[in-house]
Amino acid sequence: MKIRIRFSKQGEMRFIGHLDFMRFFQKVIRRAGIDIRFSEGISPHMVMSFASPLGVGVTSEGEYVDIELNTPVTTQEGLCRLNACSVDGVRFLDFREIPEGKGQKAMSLVAAADYEVGYLPGHEPCGSWTEQFMRFLEQDRIIVTREKKKAQKKAGGRKASDIDITQTLDIRPLIFHAEAMQRDPEIDPFQAGCTGPFIRVRLSSGSAANLRPDLVMKTFTEWIGAADHSSAFRIHRLDLLCRKESASGSDSRLPAENHDFISLGDLGEQITSL
Repeated sequence: MKIRIRFSKQGEMRFIGHLDFMRFFQKVIRRAGIDIRFSEGISPHMVMSFASPLGVGVTSEGEYVDIELNTPVTTQEGLCRLNACSVDGVRFLDFREIPEGKGQKAMSLVAAADYEVGYLPGHEPCGSWTEQFMRFLEQDRIIVTREKKKAQKKAGGRKASDIDITQTLDIRPLIFHAEAMQRDPEIDPFQAGCTGPFIRVRLSSGSAANLRPDLVMKTFTEWIGAADHSSAFRIHRLDLLCRKESASGSDSRLPAENHDFISLGDLGEQITSL
């Protein structure tokens, strides 16, 4: 049985890197008594696949991991076991059976991600920065320049050294949607510790074209001529999404921005009985 688990990552757990979080998740599975399937071979490991690694310092309420079970359990029982063995900052939210097949893996389905981004109190740029951000998106092209390392190879295919290369990219087509919003901290506190105005934005995500929200904010900060302080804002991931066409197995040729998206959490079925 293939299972997709949705969980949140907040509080101090946002500072735990992806590899350490994988080890934490394996321990939770063991302590919860979940009969997960192991791979075969000399060094067996738990069969699990995370949809999209979360950056250090980023909080989220829409993280996903796919696992395979030897012994089925209901949604309610699975969530009770996992949450009983978890820690503050990690809450398991959903536990669903998903169809078989490589095309249904969360990692391969992810096409977009929804984020909320806001500045910490006292670090906001001068003026109405959310209005400036919306004007920033009115540009036809938003070009960023990145430094990347590329491996050089000797004859025979062996690695010789890394060289720095400069890459330019137009990120505007990778920003699907954005809206400026205002939060009342007494009613709806920002998960990452911000109050006041913030941006809710949908960005391209996944292996085909991945755009990080910190790169968007860095480019915006440079555009308005403000000082670049990467720790001045906080990022909260709301959800990971796939295209409806991908979820149904059809092959659409429409440009990515014309697709309707669906949450990974809406795929599969809750297990009410065995």
